[in-house]
Amino acid sequence: MKSPRKAVIATVAIGAVLAALTGCSPAAAPDGKITITVASLIPGSSKDAFAAFYARVQQFEKAHKNITLKPVEYQWTGPTFASQLAGGTLPDVFNVPFTDSQSLLQAGQLADITADVKKLPYASKFNQNLLQVASKDGKIYGIPYGPYGYGISYNRALFTKAGLDPNKPPTTWDEVRADAKIISDKLHIAGFMQFTSGNTGGWALTAETYSRGGRMETVSGGKTTVTTDNPQTIASLQYLHDLRWVDNSVGSNFLLDWSGMNQYFGAGQTAMYPSGSDVLTSLVQQNNVDPKDYGLTVLPTEGADSGILAGGNVATVNVKASAEEKAAAVQWIDFYYMQKLTNQAQSVADAKILVGAKQPVGVPQLPIFDQKTLDTSLGWIDQYINVPKANVAPFQDGVFKLTIVPEPARHTQELYAALDSVVQAVLTDKNADITALLQGVNKKVQALVDADTY
Repeated sequence: MKSPRKAVIATVAIGAVLAALTGCSPAAAPDGKITITVASLIPGSSKDAFAAFYARVQQFEKAHKNITLKPVEYQWTGPTFASQLAGGTLPDVFNVPFTDSQSLLQAGQLADITADVKKLPYASKFNQNLLQVASKDGKIYGIPYGPYGYGISYNRALFTKAGLDPNKPPTTWDEVRADAKIISDKLHIAGFMQFTSGNTGGWALTAETYSRGGRMETVSGGKTTVTTDNPQTIASLQYLHDLRWVDNSVGSNFLLDWSGMNQYFGAGQTAMYPSGSDVLTSLVQQNNVDPKDYGLTVLPTEGADSGILAGGNVATVNVKASAEEKAAAVQWIDFYYMQKLTNQAQSVADAKILVGAKQPVGVPQLPIFDQKTLDTSLGWIDQYINVPKANVAPFQDGVFKLTIVPEPARHTQELYAALDSVVQAVLTDKNADITALLQGVNKKVQALVDADTY
């Protein structure tokens, strides 16, 4: 998922705003121009965030005078994507989570953009493990961007108010529990909260399972076996049970998806929650979180085979796009998503616009190419970074010492959705039978895996 993965795709009328901010109308492209629709931001993002996006649109159109862009608001959601695709409301350029790119390309729902990608000067430098999430048989169906590692987001101001040191966030699950209890008792808010709905409950539970060394799926002899009833998942759910029923430190709302959780965090109703490392951008754009109050640390790891869940997004092109539209789409993907990592001038231009629009610069990220390339790109914009480095240092300094584990490869969203109900049950039923619930998930998702024809 993307610090996933969730909500609704919406196409909106933006003619007046775009005309004002980019100096062109999206109603009709002049003769000789190629017009493509491109995903912009999540519905509900701030005016400053949209202003920054449209400024980049203006820069792109100035440099590519034969291409007109028509932005539309967009956010991925597993449950509604298929109907939006069938209804023809997807833009020409849109994003999907790592978890879904393979199933979509296997189903013929993503455009083959191999020829255009291979023209890019850095095409051979991609981290091949990342590029494979949107590749098949040597063909490329998308470009990965924004890879994240799982961590714990925490409110530094609330830590201080509760008498805890925000520069020393918890490093073990026992410390997370202890701090959550202190915060809950002193401040009468949730010390820690857990995703539970919209597939995010299963997503977070998978990350917590990885942190203890377990896996939701295993592969042997080419066969995938769903294994959610592993000891580490059981331990993770028992941990949540104890936070809820012993400590009473997880609040009272147990139907939180990604957006709902961010709202709670932004309103100061929870001090900690598990999250992707990229979430600060959304917290600033949609929830008015001040970066100086934000902290990020790695998810605690323990035991053999432990690691942190990694995911991200793939910039993809509508399968209905013409050859000319695909070429224009890849040029936009290159400009908007990739050049900030590969081109110093574009990296600085992007950072200047973000700073001017009061958007975060310096949000923790994982390398799309390699660590050296990432460090170089951060060096280009060092003077513009406005996310306090010390606040995210616990994550940024620790993540590269940990094993990165990809999300489950088969029927990921269905797996997450099935696990949502298990997380909800544990938090709402003191006597929930954890093992039996997980065995039910195994049976349900295994049937889907076994029915696959590819």
